[in-house]
Amino acid sequence: VTSNGVGFVAGYYYSLSEQVNGGATLDIGTGQYNLSWTSASESVIAGIGWAPGGVHTIVYQGTFNPNGNAYLSVYGWTVTPLVEYYICEAFGTYNPGTGLKHMGTVDSDGGTYDIYQTVRTNASSIIGGAQNFNQFWSVRQSPRVGGNITTANHFNAWKSLGMAIGSFNYQILATETHQSSGTSSIS
Repeated sequence: VTSNGVGFVAGYYYSLSEQVNGGATLDIGTGQYNLSWTSASESVIAGIGWAPGGVHTIVYQGTFNPNGNAYLSVYGWTVTPLVEYYICEAFGTYNPGTGLKHMGTVDSDGGTYDIYQTVRTNASSIIGGAQNFNQFWSVRQSPRVGGNITTANHFNAWKSLGMAIGSFNYQILATETHQSSGTSSIS
């Protein structure tokens, strides 16, 4: 896949979104993907998962080799309320929690994650147009590529902090990039 699109392959939902088409290539297999990208894309978010998403325990492995700013995360959306969320396992040169409101921590799957909240204003979303919505983050303090991600632990921790999510839209194990290059291979 070399241009923006969504679909299903071997029972998994996939999504590729580039700010500028042509700088990224997403190869999809059964329960795995390989992404290569260049700075020509400006920003990319791609991966495989579920539509709709849900409360999953995700077991994954692979490699994540960014040259610059990129994140490896469980990424998804809910509606009612509209929320964009990340459970970030690893990142490149920039910690995505920088400058966001720190809400607390959660221990999950052998590590500690910092929890952040911010509000996106007049931003694009899954329901179209410019919207205002909450964005929630769990960012692992000791980055890793491989292991279990028990999403329920994060959703419950967010709820306990007053960070309510809604009904699940799509949910993917995503590589997100910003003005960088690199490769990511995740299964």
